[in-house]
Amino acid sequence: MTPGSNIPLSTARVAVDVAAPVRLDVSGLLLTADGKVRSDDDFVFYNQPSGPGVTYRSGGGTAPDAIVVDTAAVPPGIEKIVVTASPDAAGQTFQGIEPTATIRGADDGSVLATFTPPRLGGETALVVVEIYRRNGAWKARAVGQGYANGLAGIATDFGVSVEEPAPAAPVTAQAAPVTPVQAMPAPTTPPVDPRLAPPAPPAAAPAPAPAAPAPGAGKINLDKGRVSLQKNQTVSLVKGGRPLLSQVKMGLGWEPAFRGKDIDLDASVIAFGPQRNHVDSCYFGKLSIVNGAIKHSGDNLTGEGGGDDEVIVVDLGRLPAEVTGLVFTVNSFSGQKFTEVAKAYCRLIDAATGEELVRFDLTNAEAQTGVMMAKLIRQFSGEWDMTAMGDFVKSRTVRGMVKPAAQAL
Repeated sequence: MTPGSNIPLSTARVAVDVAAPVRLDVSGLLLTADGKVRSDDDFVFYNQPSGPGVTYRSGGGTAPDAIVVDTAAVPPGIEKIVVTASPDAAGQTFQGIEPTATIRGADDGSVLATFTPPRLGGETALVVVEIYRRNGAWKARAVGQGYANGLAGIATDFGVSVEEPAPAAPVTAQAAPVTPVQAMPAPTTPPVDPRLAPPAPPAAAPAPAPAAPAPGAGKINLDKGRVSLQKNQTVSLVKGGRPLLSQVKMGLGWEPAFRGKDIDLDASVIAFGPQRNHVDSCYFGKLSIVNGAIKHSGDNLTGEGGGDDEVIVVDLGRLPAEVTGLVFTVNSFSGQKFTEVAKAYCRLIDAATGEELVRFDLTNAEAQTGVMMAKLIRQFSGEWDMTAMGDFVKSRTVRGMVKPAAQAL
């Protein structure tokens, strides 16, 4: 599965396990239609292993932990169950760790789908997948949303109460260290995972400096206006907390590196489905795909003139559910290399206002005939993310870009 893709569940009981080279803590949260838990009882983890229709299953250290969902037993007011994971070691991030979620039939162990979240870095916790109800049927969706503030960040986002640790008592040379003690919870309060709140720093030690934001942690959005991306950076196409579900234009442009020399490049977009399956390609030879939701402006044979050389219009709101990823590419059909190109760029424009939303300038060139400029990925929430790519490929046509583009999703 790819981020944002979904599958129908063919069985009422499913298990979601998350495996990685290190020990992970796996949890589940039962959410209502407003995306919140009803109470702390809806947080299922190793210290509170059961909730209505949802249970935590330990792997015992030899197998991955799992969240088991019996959809027939989930209360009517619960719309989704999100499955989260975080490294067991305190402070460890997902940098260099590639977790894989496997959705199985809980009774026979049959594999229904797998999902490996892409491009992880400084995240310390993930919403990995969700099991959700839609029109009376249950489905599973790949998510892969990272948090830099650990399981506490996820829990707080979904309405779980997180206790702050009490300050440590001063330590003298003769006294033993005093461990911070939390107040005893009332009998009706569910047990709290101690990792939800960061431990207090050692007494008499200077307060640590605020940590720098983790790479990739927290999404950039469009609230502050135009965004200029660097390679591998991502922007969420959201303004004022709402997805930008309107027409956008992807403009691609270039200039010859040497005066008096024409350069013929072709801009294209490749549409993919939830399983990285190729849906269709829009290019100079096929100017409209997916029932007109994606349209190409036509071929530019020289790259001369100001402004965009080729434009691809995408109606995000009209894209069918079968399209979850778009990869924008540029190819040199005549065989000229990108070392002969100057000022290659792509930019996302609001088609209604003409406002430039996102820009990515290709600063480095390789002696290749194809480049993947950017990708748009539909997220589980319905919004779209744009990521700058700038990855070069040996291919003179869009047909040769399909396989590397699928691998890059």
